[in-house]
Amino acid sequence: QVQLVESGGGLVQAGGSLRLSCAASGLTFSTYAMGWFRQAPGKEREFVAVITWSGNTDYADSVKGRFTILRDNAKNTVHLQMNSLKVEDTAVYYCAADPLVVLNPLYVDYWGQGTQVTISS
Repeated sequence: QVQLVESGGGLVQAGGSLRLSCAASGLTFSTYAMGWFRQAPGKEREFVAVITWSGNTDYADSVKGRFTILRDNAKNTVHLQMNSLKVEDTAVYYCAADPLVVLNPLYVDYWGQGTQVTISS
């Protein structure tokens, strides 16, 4: 059974930083692309960042230069380092796993339960 467990969310002021983590189990982690999506109130879930099994990355335009996705295949974990946070980054952040690089949330195989990130002005 695949499990993705996020941690690291919280409340920070605009301009601050947060580091999200996702611990994966029940899958051959090193063969999966891992990603982060987010969903703000009243909005659809959207792509944030993805990292392939080999370490290639892609980011949504809205977070490029501010967010960094990292993976540790030895520990089955993926992280999202978020810097220069903005109020509009407020959302529930979800960890995602898929054998392919999937940017459309409709096609993601596995999801975590989500972690709330709130940015205050």
